[in-house]
Amino acid sequence: MTTHAFLLRAVNVGGTAKLPMAELRALAAELGATDVATYIASGNLLATSPGPPAEFAAALSAAIEQRYGFAREVIVRDRAALRAALAEHPFEVTDAARSFIAPLTAAPTADALAAAGELPRGLDRWSVIGADLHVRHENAAGRADLDVARLLRTLAVAGTARNLRTIETLIETMEPSDG
Repeated sequence: MTTHAFLLRAVNVGGTAKLPMAELRALAAELGATDVATYIASGNLLATSPGPPAEFAAALSAAIEQRYGFAREVIVRDRAALRAALAEHPFEVTDAARSFIAPLTAAPTADALAAAGELPRGLDRWSVIGADLHVRHENAAGRADLDVARLLRTLAVAGTARNLRTIETLIETMEPSDG
């Protein structure tokens, strides 16, 4: 069985979407997942799903809405997909905390990409490769010129951004042990 990363959009970033990671792990286990772990308190669940990973992601999303009262997309990626996204990152990385990959629920349409190309971005850069949005902020994300939430709305797909350090850690955590 393969461990997957189940990435929850917009939890524990303030507001009403508080989801303790211990409760997320317990919920995933209740749904039949094994090898359940989380990484930092921002909705990074690593687990082996009891069936097709996309079906588990949908079930987890529905269970979160039922139990906690807020809807959140759960985007699933395996280790190979995260590695490929990291390798394809098209921007120079001067600080991994300023470079992000946002796995998307689907690849945006050509029309959505064209509309998004009109958004102000200042010195920040973005690119979509397949079903991943890549972003590089010239300054820290908190002082970004590019409004990533607006970009995602314009792309008309949901996504959840993780900085490259987090992506690298998820990949390392998903590596099979040699023992």
